[in-house]
Amino acid sequence: MIFNSVWRGALAALLLVGCGAPPSSQDLIFVDGRAVASAGDSVLAITRQGDPSILLRDRRTGAVFTRGEHALTSPYQVQEVDGRWYVSDVVNGEEWIVVFDTQWNVLERIRIDTLAQAPHQFAVLPDGRIVLELADFRLATLDAGELTTFALFEPASRTGFLVAASGGVLHAVPDMYVTLYNEQGNIRWRHLWEWREDVYVSDLAVDARGRMHMLIGEANRNTFVCFSFAKATGEILRWSEPGPSATFSIDRLGEITPDGLSRWIDR
Repeated sequence: MIFNSVWRGALAALLLVGCGAPPSSQDLIFVDGRAVASAGDSVLAITRQGDPSILLRDRRTGAVFTRGEHALTSPYQVQEVDGRWYVSDVVNGEEWIVVFDTQWNVLERIRIDTLAQAPHQFAVLPDGRIVLELADFRLATLDAGELTTFALFEPASRTGFLVAASGGVLHAVPDMYVTLYNEQGNIRWRHLWEWREDVYVSDLAVDARGRMHMLIGEANRNTFVCFSFAKATGEILRWSEPGPSATFSIDRLGEITPDGLSRWIDR
């Protein structure tokens, strides 16, 4: 299978990351196993474990701003749509999506743990509908409190990963497949994978240029590899060398490199 051959090839060597500030042609795509969200071509949004705020990094100047710290407890996934920021949060065991305006004032709090089975996983479509993975093996859209079936998927042993991509939704189901849906829930492509038992998915990301990526970890070796998918077919387009931490950046040409957050956030 493609996955096994690519993984073996990628484990050939570790790439050592140089010191110094990142070049302007690079963007972060994963930080410590979490996807970095891109808002247009200007801002990167970063969450970190134990940090109740969102870090916004200006892609042009490198300036970093802190947002949402007084409204969030344990944020994880971030998405920007039409000037609104959607952030997953967990408060006292309850899972929420907190919606902010352009000034980071809270517009709405949507509780999702009573609906969704995958913590922190959601995708907002261009028209504002929120896609969630339900326990009955459906993806459903949430709109004005109403759930509507978006797509069906095969039962799996673990919950999946969701991210908005190409105007639709990228959905990874461990041990099964990765699927790109359009905004009506129709399949654009589905890529079947033969997963190794010691390999797991950490997260999905879409960068500032709309390229789709998956972060893979190997449990027994504490190494990580980032893959990129071709938009048209879902085939593996390219992959990184393995890195010792789950932080990766990408350049304008699509080359993926193991990285470190300290190069990007000086704090």
